[in-house]
Amino acid sequence: MIEEFPQTQGFGVQPEPATVAYAAHQDWPPVIPLTSVTAGLGGALLIGMLAGVYPSLRAARMTPTEALATT
Repeated sequence: MIEEFPQTQGFGVQPEPATVAYAAHQDWPPVIPLTSVTAGLGGALLIGMLAGVYPSLRAARMTPTEALATT
């Protein structure tokens, strides 16, 4: 959705409410594809899992003092 970028640039506004508001202002039906929502949530979940699992697996292979000292 190309029209979301200018609305969200630097303002901290979430794209979905901005899209719905802009569509209502233009008298368009707001359409947010379910695949986009699903892909966004799935991507966030995958990144969160990698960010948590990878360091914990690495730390599990070390002694506790070594894991705590490693930054």
